[in-house]
Amino acid sequence: MPERVEPSRTVHPVLFLIMFVPLGISNGYVVVTLAYLLSHAGVSVAAVAGLVALSLFPQTWKFVYAPIVDTTLNNKLWFLLSATATGVLMVATAVVAPTQTHLLLIECLVMGFSVASGFNGMAADALMAHATPADDKGRAGGWSQAGNLGGSGLGGGAGLWLAQHVAAQWVAGAVLGIVCILSAAVLLYLDEPPATHRAARYIDSLKNVGLDVWSLCRARMGYLALFIMVLPIGVGAAQNLWSAVSGDWHASADAVALVNGALGGVISMFGCIAGGYICDLMDRKTAYNIFGILLAVCAVAMAVAPRNETMFVVFTCLYAFVLGFSYAAFGAVTLEAIGGGAAATKYNVIASIANVPIAYQTLIDGWAQTRWGSGGMLWVEAASGVAAVAVYLAFAAATRGLGTTDEPLHADAR
Repeated sequence: MPERVEPSRTVHPVLFLIMFVPLGISNGYVVVTLAYLLSHAGVSVAAVAGLVALSLFPQTWKFVYAPIVDTTLNNKLWFLLSATATGVLMVATAVVAPTQTHLLLIECLVMGFSVASGFNGMAADALMAHATPADDKGRAGGWSQAGNLGGSGLGGGAGLWLAQHVAAQWVAGAVLGIVCILSAAVLLYLDEPPATHRAARYIDSLKNVGLDVWSLCRARMGYLALFIMVLPIGVGAAQNLWSAVSGDWHASADAVALVNGALGGVISMFGCIAGGYICDLMDRKTAYNIFGILLAVCAVAMAVAPRNETMFVVFTCLYAFVLGFSYAAFGAVTLEAIGGGAAATKYNVIASIANVPIAYQTLIDGWAQTRWGSGGMLWVEAASGVAAVAVYLAFAAATRGLGTTDEPLHADAR
């Protein structure tokens, strides 16, 4: 029977919001602030897109290098070093003039703080997993996802505002970098978790990490979590296309910027926090499915509602709020499945899989919009979500009784 790991002291999940801010800031700063400054300095859209893709690449493959966090140093030290590196490299990026001449240097610095923020996020994953009691996995998932979204809004919206309203554009990146460094203050309130998967020889530690991941895959709680993440349940793909389809609702550029920027981000944050609390009141995978159905209902309501700017703002904001529920459920289901042990690796294995349906559902939505218009796109997304819930329920019923215990997983040292 795997051991249930409980934290030595209870912490408020608001700490997890702070812990995940650097990860969000690093993304928002590149996608919004740097992209805007470079494009307005004459850098081509293709070059800007390449920079954004470069910044996302290390985040896509975190599960590959997550074992480094699980097998070396300790989680608190990894968090401190990576938060500091993220902040320093962002400050360094900010003092480089955003021009075509300096693009290569900017790309190197962006790659650097993207890798650093990836390590920061993995250390945060592990610290959160070990600091969260079994009954609070939903709250932890909600607050952490709110921090990620809030950080992205801060790095994008606040960063761009500072760059436009402060005489020296470097101030924006410098302020955001300092915020990343200051996030390490949360370490004062967290205990370093036990590393029972570590062994005297490094190769044995890596082996234990692999065994811990395998125990996740063969446990019922684990493989159900992995399976539900593959499906397009509550992924919010339509949100990636609001700007492209906004013309069908006669929405102005200001309205689109509002719902895709600060307002939408804040609403999603509140959805994350509320959804996290709901997840702790019921089976968390059930909550995941319910939130997916709610998002499908929202899409259908938007499809049949009048096409005007007011309805566009109302329904995209409602969509963002419900999507926050789904983000929280993702965090809750993941934390419940991984337990303790090599938490950074296990968390990022599931997170990497969870990105897959976002990508393919966005492609499906785009295809549907081309064929049947924006209304058809929303109907197709809703149908995909409902069908995915049905597939999950069928799979869960068919595999009932299979797999190992549903207790949170924990690898003992070998």
